[in-house]
Amino acid sequence: MENTLRRVVVTGLGVISPVGNTVEDCWNNLKAGIHGIGPITFFDTTDYKAKVAAEVKNFDPRAYLDKTETLRSDLFAQYGVAAACQAVEESGVIGTLPPQRVGVYFGSGIGGIRTFAAEHSKLLERGPKRISPYFIPMLIANMAAGMIAIRFDCQGAAMPAVTACASGTNAIGEAMRAIRHGYADAVITGGAEAPITECGVAGFINMQALSTSEDPNAACIPFDKNRGGFVIGEGGAALVLEEYEHAVGRGAKIYGEVCGYGATCDAFHITAPRPDGAAGAEAIRLALQEAGYQAGQTVYINAHGTGTPMNDSLETMVIKQALGEEEARKAYISSTKSMTGHMLGAAGAVEAVACLKALNEGILPPTINLREPDPACDLNYIPNQAVAAQVDLALSNSLGFGGHNACIAFRKVKL
Repeated sequence: MENTLRRVVVTGLGVISPVGNTVEDCWNNLKAGIHGIGPITFFDTTDYKAKVAAEVKNFDPRAYLDKTETLRSDLFAQYGVAAACQAVEESGVIGTLPPQRVGVYFGSGIGGIRTFAAEHSKLLERGPKRISPYFIPMLIANMAAGMIAIRFDCQGAAMPAVTACASGTNAIGEAMRAIRHGYADAVITGGAEAPITECGVAGFINMQALSTSEDPNAACIPFDKNRGGFVIGEGGAALVLEEYEHAVGRGAKIYGEVCGYGATCDAFHITAPRPDGAAGAEAIRLALQEAGYQAGQTVYINAHGTGTPMNDSLETMVIKQALGEEEARKAYISSTKSMTGHMLGAAGAVEAVACLKALNEGILPPTINLREPDPACDLNYIPNQAVAAQVDLALSNSLGFGGHNACIAFRKVKL
């Protein structure tokens, strides 16, 4: 292992999302303020208070997996493998390193809930002998990481981050640390989720977390005073992280540098955030400190911004604590969940992709349908229209049930 800290860059991206099944389609829709929210089609919502979701459209797993693999994997893992295939193809890193030096850190907050629901119904209706022998491997949350490692012969560490809505961000941060400290030279990282099921939606409804608006343009409205909950989403996103010198040496395209990471826990409540916001602010401060942030630099924050009443006002307070009131008011902030819905364990990964594209293009995506700002959410949330701005740092915030706080920082590569 290296004794000195190594730089970590991003050399490949992949996305399966409610607003596009390639990076460019997803990013173009985010810039344009186009959302992927609509009526739930996966099941009959007659008896459900929440009737809209952000579903992935026109996804063909056979473009990435053979028939047998498709039959023996949950949809969340299929999303993860598909996104990883895109990122790896773009990166070209596989084959340039010994397999033992390539790892996979891939998150999922829930894992194979679709498989669990289907097999449980089968158990009740047809008995235990009809349960699939692939039930357990399809269910477990590490299987996206395992399938990605098998696909690309990644013989380094392959593990998930399972920290609810912070899973994707924690996976990226831990992957960065593995490379920075010499445990790997490249890591395929990100997150995947496929939670739009009868049971999953009912559970979120009964804990009063989901929006019950039936209007797709009014259901997910982060930072608006009329917000009433989040819209559940699904999909996957992947990034290839690589040691800087190796990436430069092989002439790889570099999207940006992963330059900071902070992870903390509220240690307060299984679902409610800590009221003083201290741990969330500390996660941001740790990421800023590692990134070498200095007051006066231009910052873009892709907020957790779920659209729940408590989250958005608390996150506003957290950002002020982390940056200071004056710098917080200068920052550009938006919630792309207003377009993708809340992709749970995949959210941090797709939002990291948005940060990197924003850095590269100098275009910052908006928070759409923000019509009546909440007085408690009084920062610049880039309402309704993307803005052109060159930023020094792009941060992605994620906050998960269990009190998990994660923040990752990106910047353009400086030689």
